[in-house]
Amino acid sequence: MKKQFLSTIFVFGLLSAGVAIAQRPAVDILPARHPNLAAALELIAQAWDKVSAAELANEGDMRGHGKKAKELLDAANREIKLAAEAANRR
Repeated sequence: MKKQFLSTIFVFGLLSAGVAIAQRPAVDILPARHPNLAAALELIAQAWDKVSAAELANEGDMRGHGKKAKELLDAANREIKLAAEAANRR
């Protein structure tokens, strides 16, 4: 019982440290200018939150797939911002 408790505390500590390093993607496109892209960024942020909740629920034991999913969400976030910048230059 004590070993399980310590393991849980350790995993929670690792997840907390990971959250401090990896930040939720920002939703920083003006909806008035690019409503669809702003909505896409909001959905990415929501997906990030759900992956974080899954990591906590599974005590971080997702064999790195949660982390990889967040990396891909970050990449999608960056691409959407680049799309908005490209549209602004038109």
